[in-house]
Amino acid sequence: GLYRRWSLHQKLLDIPNERSSHSEPIPHGAGLVIVIICLVIYVPMSILVSGTFSWGYFTGALLIALVSYLDDLRPIRFTWRLIVHCMAAVVLITDTETWHGITMLGNLQLGNFGYVITFLWIVWMVNSYNFMDGIDGLAGLQAVIAGVGWLILGIMLGMPVIYLFGGVIAAASLGFLLHNWNPAHIFMGDVGSAFLGFTFAALPLMARTSVTKSPDLLPIAAVLFVWFFLFDSVVTIVRRAIRGEKIWIAHREHLFQRLVSAGYTHRRVTVLYGVLASILSISVLVSVQFRDDIGLAM
Repeated sequence: GLYRRWSLHQKLLDIPNERSSHSEPIPHGAGLVIVIICLVIYVPMSILVSGTFSWGYFTGALLIALVSYLDDLRPIRFTWRLIVHCMAAVVLITDTETWHGITMLGNLQLGNFGYVITFLWIVWMVNSYNFMDGIDGLAGLQAVIAGVGWLILGIMLGMPVIYLFGGVIAAASLGFLLHNWNPAHIFMGDVGSAFLGFTFAALPLMARTSVTKSPDLLPIAAVLFVWFFLFDSVVTIVRRAIRGEKIWIAHREHLFQRLVSAGYTHRRVTVLYGVLASILSISVLVSVQFRDDIGLAM
């Protein structure tokens, strides 16, 4: 609420255009509040609770938030933003290492190719989450669901910092969602969506320093907690690439945007994605809890 009043005073408004899903200027960049809350709490929490502070995550998150907020204020060319995204991914991998294999997939060994997979995973998540922040409540609700998923998974696998940080992400995102629910009074902006994408990409890597059992579950759970965002963004990008379009240019061809264009309200589409994400996240958590009996529900 404070940010909204400040941004109105500063005239930091998202002006609608032909690709917009809103019709009136709305204060944007409110994801900055999520960034500040999460990082300010993460530092003392990670140091004091288990001594697992990740300088790679913290530095990368700052880089992502900085370039994204500057882009919210005055658009920056995609090339420059992508360079910063790549830098943040390299910094994170340097600190947390990467996945060299996933034992639950038939002891699949990735070797050095794991660096490539992890790098692409981080950069894609940053941009995928940003792509999906297109209608009221969608990105905020997904963040709440994924944050709660990490909170519960962290408790199950004995990762105190991860479950606490998952709770912080969920709580900060819920506070934002109260103002972003349709009809939205504020927008997250690139600073919030890119930061959340980077954070959800980093969590399975950060979790390995404190996990006490079943570390092979982490990358699978990380993907499934945000699966519908990944699925929508991948399908849309592939379709546009096949048609020879510039995939980094703003558009209205995501599945959720097509539903809105077909006449479904923002609220209805957001609830649909939220229900599907919740069902899949619950399936993951149930599978972890009863893994020895039923395996991972896919």
